[in-house]
Amino acid sequence: MAERKDEVLNSIVEEYIKTAVPVSSSLIVEKYFTDLSSATVRNDMSELEEMGLIFQPHTSAGRIPTVNGYKRYLKSINIDDWYDVPLKIKKGINEVLGFEEHDIKVMAKLLAEMSGGAILIGFSPMNVYYTGISNIFRQPEFREQSIIFSISEIIDHLDEVMNLIFHQVDDNLKIFLGDDNPFGELTSAVAVKCQVKKNDILVGILGPNRMDYKQNVSLLKYIQKTINENNAK
Repeated sequence: MAERKDEVLNSIVEEYIKTAVPVSSSLIVEKYFTDLSSATVRNDMSELEEMGLIFQPHTSAGRIPTVNGYKRYLKSINIDDWYDVPLKIKKGINEVLGFEEHDIKVMAKLLAEMSGGAILIGFSPMNVYYTGISNIFRQPEFREQSIIFSISEIIDHLDEVMNLIFHQVDDNLKIFLGDDNPFGELTSAVAVKCQVKKNDILVGILGPNRMDYKQNVSLLKYIQKTINENNAK
């Protein structure tokens, strides 16, 4: 039963990532658990809510994940099992990816387009480039005036945060979410380090907690692998 609850949670997370709309039990049954009754899934969702993994934004609405729900989702699945980057996207990355600062910036703009997030590049702790900030403000959860102000404050301090995390990320991809996210609780970030001409650069994607983790992790892992392999030649 515990395993099924994780499956229900994962389906809620992945559906909410796609739609940004609170997820109902009837939708979960229709798309993910056709062998279960709506009542069974509702009970599971009630228990997930009691555990603080999902919540109901308003009466009669479906549920959406909490930060702890996203963390549980990320722990319950193996990042290494996530899908490969589509060939078309690999080709686009390979065409622009070189080893000069200009090439990395062109790659960043392409990555912003592919991921729908803001792309953060740390060439060193004190040399930071970012693009795709407007993508964040297009997210439906960031439309309220107070939230826009909070996100703007985060953007104002991107340089400081990138300096802070530059040495926190090693060869392994790192996901910043919730209390351990220096960008703030309204957003999440994934980041990797790559070797360019024997120098470390930090590549990160910043987005809402509802970001497509599978897609963004896959993109960054492919970029890291491609850069490091070419750098070793």
